Amino acid sequence: MSARVEICGINTSNLPKLTHKETLALIDKAQSGCEKAKDDFLMANLRLVLSIVQRFYGKKESVDDIFQVGCIGLIKAMKNFDTSLNLRFSTYAVPMIMGEIRRFLRDSSSVRVSRSVRDTAYQILQMRGELEAKTNNEASLEDVAAALNMPLSKVVYAMDAISCPVSLFEPVYHDSGEQVLLMDQLADTKNTDDNWLTGVSISEAMNKLSERERQILLLRFYEGKTQIEVSEEIAISQAQVSRLEKNAIAILKRNLD
Repeated sequence: MSARVEICGINTSNLPKLTHKETLALIDKAQSGCEKAKDDFLMANLRLVLSIVQRFYGKKESVDDIFQVGCIGLIKAMKNFDTSLNLRFSTYAVPMIMGEIRRFLRDSSSVRVSRSVRDTAYQILQMRGELEAKTNNEASLEDVAAALNMPLSKVVYAMDAISCPVSLFEPVYHDSGEQVLLMDQLADTKNTDDNWLTGVSISEAMNKLSERERQILLLRFYEGKTQIEVSEEIAISQAQVSRLEKNAIAILKRNLD
């Protein structure tokens, strides 16, 4: 007996299942104008839409709205699917349904993207769907860029531009009333306690140097100048630069050990 699962008010256990051959037959009839075949086909493939809708849970838009947009993508996929290729319908439909939902989320986003970038992104999504339908494999951005004769940087920029922003406070895991936020999963490898303490120690050690010693270290190790260049800039001999540099480094070592 099928488990009863309700998504968007639809009991998935009541949805019919089609074989590959039945799917192709219904698509042919639906594309020929048979309304009953169209309704039967769409009802049998709602499970596919629902499986994709679940990937977009947590968005600010209503799940029901996303489901309806996914159904539009399903209808477009049904109308455009070429049954003569004998491919599995889901392979062709999934990227089209996801593309339709992403366009909906993108257009309703508070972050506005220029029309030209949106058009470029639409071309990319369309081409990626076509490539995946032909190869039955996920198409990389490099593949899409080559097919469109477009620079990879432009493809990456367009896809990044239409990506939905995610809040750092968005829950990514729930368990027994406790939740883990996205920000809890992000690690700062630069501003750690050890690095912060080291930075404070270096700052305090630098304060123990004379102004000329600090100037020499900055010129030598931050600006990458040679001792000769430093001596010319601050008008002292190279030997003096060398002596002051060694003395400054010794002071830093004593205070950092």
